[in-house]
Amino acid sequence: MSEQLISFIRDYFRSEEFIPLHAPVFSGKENAYVADTITSTFVSSVGAYVDRFEQDVASYTDAPRAIATVNGTAALHIALKLAGVKPGDLVITQPLTFVATCNAIAYCGAEPLFIDVDLHTLGLSPTALESWLSENAQLDCEGVCRTKEDHQAIRACVPMHTFGHPADLDGLVSISKRWNLALVEDAAESLGSFYKGQHTGTFGELGTLSFNGNKIMTTGGGGMILANQELGAQAKHLTTTAKKPHAYEYIHDQVGYNYRMPNLNAALGCAQLEQLEQFIAAKRVLAESYRDFFHGSDLQFFTEPEHCRSNYWLNAVICQDKVQRDALLKSTNDKGVMTRPVWALMNNLAMYQGCRRGDLSNSEWLEERVVNLPSSVLQGTA
Repeated sequence: MSEQLISFIRDYFRSEEFIPLHAPVFSGKENAYVADTITSTFVSSVGAYVDRFEQDVASYTDAPRAIATVNGTAALHIALKLAGVKPGDLVITQPLTFVATCNAIAYCGAEPLFIDVDLHTLGLSPTALESWLSENAQLDCEGVCRTKEDHQAIRACVPMHTFGHPADLDGLVSISKRWNLALVEDAAESLGSFYKGQHTGTFGELGTLSFNGNKIMTTGGGGMILANQELGAQAKHLTTTAKKPHAYEYIHDQVGYNYRMPNLNAALGCAQLEQLEQFIAAKRVLAESYRDFFHGSDLQFFTEPEHCRSNYWLNAVICQDKVQRDALLKSTNDKGVMTRPVWALMNNLAMYQGCRRGDLSNSEWLEERVVNLPSSVLQGTA
């Protein structure tokens, strides 16, 4: 199967050279917009393209407010602070995620609490979440969710939309409300993905996006916080060093963060966003081609959950076992076709090994089987 897959991928991407996992495409007005920032001399954190990019992302996602940041991790850090996460709190998330999800929790002085994922979404499981909370948590007299064992506050719930596939948001929203948990969506990978017609990142109190170089569209490095108007205003203040508006005085009213997105990056983002729907269309054509290729084989191609439109940021195939996974990874990479395993589970990393967790059977099963396939946008396929 690996030789046939390598041939299929090389034929699809029309290349005998090295094929990366996900490469950016610059085919719009990127050069013109970035050159415009240089001409204007406003290349840093103040400039028209920052304002425009925030407005354009808010419009695309239908979020009340969007606040640009230097990267997605910074966006999630501020979102968690605004959600009320404090040192010593627990924050529920999934072990099958990129390390930035947990690092942002740790930046707040809080600790991840790992709950399993669903096999049909790869995202945080409402069933596993409800089961763990019912057995291990309770609401105190003030309505704060706490562990039964030692009364530690469980402040927030952070699902991550894995590879751009939306998690089961109906279930997660319902459970978060009943248990008084702030829902903060890590939508870093899911720009352009919709759950029942609504954009990911807009279901909770706050959501975050990433525009890293390997994402479906890029600003080089960058992120975005999605929020309502009130929290959005607070986010803007915190990410701009908490400086109070004044014509010339430097007055800062709390500990703030220099998390601003430079105008250069925002200019790139404006040009990329203009092409986003074309990128998604091309990626969905690729996903359909992969699905057809794997049909009837012993490898299962992962398709978008029901009632969702996924951006198919990274295509994934599920192997029968770790032996098959490792063989596929070796054969493809040896032949210059880049494939990758899913991330090592967060609860197995040295800094998070001691964190609380529920039963993680699905995550452990997936860790041994998932392989990501080349997923770059091929122009002219949309």
